[in-house]
Amino acid sequence: MTQDLIQRHPRLEALFDAYSERFGKEQTPYRNHIYRVINLVAIQKALSEEELEKVAIAGFFHDAGIWLAGTFDYLEPSARLAAHYLEEQGLEAWGPEIGAMIQNHHKVTRFSADRQSLAEMFRRADWIDVSLGLLRFGLPAARIRRIRATFPNAGFHTLLLKLSGQQLLSQPWKPLPMLRR
Repeated sequence: MTQDLIQRHPRLEALFDAYSERFGKEQTPYRNHIYRVINLVAIQKALSEEELEKVAIAGFFHDAGIWLAGTFDYLEPSARLAAHYLEEQGLEAWGPEIGAMIQNHHKVTRFSADRQSLAEMFRRADWIDVSLGLLRFGLPAARIRRIRATFPNAGFHTLLLKLSGQQLLSQPWKPLPMLRR
């Protein structure tokens, strides 16, 4: 486990530059969430450069359908956006792994018996962040606190509550469409 936090990632920053207008004032909360998730994956396993690239791409797109497709039922749209981006970049071979990270990051149960698969580590990282560190999956609380201090919430969880409330009012039969068993 590396002691240094990943504070900037060129591909992630380029993606935010390309879509900055679409995120508006919610860019900082989402960016910080992604950096928290990336770092939570990185403390589970020392990532190769390629794995870090994959996690950064999955990180950017995992919830992006909220803003880029205008829906709270965002897993499929987010995965499609990522697949399109990978095709544009000539990285189609990464599609299945990045798609698995995006499609399964809200899975309540384990995605894979392989605890070191990127999709499983990404799933745990997102749950750690969304739960504000209440779920830790064995990761040290001090490391989680350091990540959260470096990348403040900036209203991300308030945004999630607002979006959840809007979804509940508009489709009470489908209050959290992104959750998977």
